[in-house]
Amino acid sequence: MTTALLLENIHATAADFLRSRGIDVMTAAGAMDEDELISAVTEHDVNLLGIRSKTQVTARVLEACPSLEAVGCFSIGTNQVDLGSAAQKGVAVFNAPYSNTRSVMELVISDIIALMRRVPEHTLSIRSHTWDKTAKKSHEVRGKTLGIVGYGNIGSQVSILAEALGMNVVFYDIEEKLALGNATRMNSMEELLRISDAVTLHIDGRASNAGIFGERYFSMMKQDAVFMNLSRGFIIDVQALYNHLKSGHLSGAAVDVFPTEPKATGDEFDTPLTEIANVILTPHVGGSTLEAQKAIGEFVSHKLYDYLVDGNTSLSVNMPNLNVSAVAASGAGAGSAGAGGAVGSGAVGTGAIGAGAVGTAAHARLARIAHLHTNLPGILAKLNNVLSAKNLNIVAQSLATEGDLGYVITDVAGVLSEEDVQAVQDIPGTVRVHIL
Repeated sequence: MTTALLLENIHATAADFLRSRGIDVMTAAGAMDEDELISAVTEHDVNLLGIRSKTQVTARVLEACPSLEAVGCFSIGTNQVDLGSAAQKGVAVFNAPYSNTRSVMELVISDIIALMRRVPEHTLSIRSHTWDKTAKKSHEVRGKTLGIVGYGNIGSQVSILAEALGMNVVFYDIEEKLALGNATRMNSMEELLRISDAVTLHIDGRASNAGIFGERYFSMMKQDAVFMNLSRGFIIDVQALYNHLKSGHLSGAAVDVFPTEPKATGDEFDTPLTEIANVILTPHVGGSTLEAQKAIGEFVSHKLYDYLVDGNTSLSVNMPNLNVSAVAASGAGAGSAGAGGAVGSGAVGTGAIGAGAVGTAAHARLARIAHLHTNLPGILAKLNNVLSAKNLNIVAQSLATEGDLGYVITDVAGVLSEEDVQAVQDIPGTVRVHIL
């Protein structure tokens, strides 16, 4: 049976969907470190792994866990997975690039308004039993300039809502992006920072972005500007932010992500930013609404299942993308073999999806071969030659390549034996083969 392991309180819709498809699902509330993860995956022959942002799927984990077929990141970011190593092991990685966009965007907008009105500071005054009714340093957002660093899915949507509130929007992105509404692209980060009353970061988690926003950029910001980071914790220098808040250069900040975060809810956490009055600190909840988590649970679990059953890699972040229709034959088995692995070793469950299994005498009359290989000339021809030699007629075939990898899905008519599968597996350059 196919086994899935879902960590970090992934929404129940994911487990419910996978179980409804006959998959054995295990869940755990917290994250796992490398050793814990390796132990759990190998002990239970886990095929599908679901994580959020804390569990790290490293090269060591991937090397030690040959049963893994796919990893679902129930989040936008995927920097918690070694994508290159996963691809070389034939492990597809999926995420949810759009499902929590609205939730993060709403929190950003609410943070801007709260900071401009100094709501955190006024709340502290009331909690300390002090009545401090004043308009000092309190502003409307209308007419103010919002600078968005990173104009992707979230940044561009923040742009639309901010403009609807009457803000002037400028943005900076290292890639060419279409400006939405009346937003204006800036030619440099420096240009954006010098004119923005509020700055919000929406930067991805690539390693080169570590510490990118530090003393240099904070010092360029306008006097009394407010700062927000709801993207990645490690991209900012927290001490530099603290210094600019403490000195009065910046009037406030909202931080939802931190360089180092606890593994589990309830763990102790501290940051120097707690000393500053007009600061909003939240525990990485930008995308944590019930609506977003449900949508993410549904989206990623469906992606994992579609890959397992049909070989679809649409929106995979580390493999060539193919989106093909379902296998036409009823009762087609599911199985896989990694490079050098044993066909029918159970790397993909054989009882949950269909009646057959790789290694049995024969499959249904129409079968699907999903072949991941190094992107070299002639491999497709070799695959087709093998199928022809085995008297297997090709009904449909789709190929996609990306970087060093090629991925071809071939539907064949005829009896598919263990010997046939092994012949496909033996093609030079094969990374992994799935029989669907």
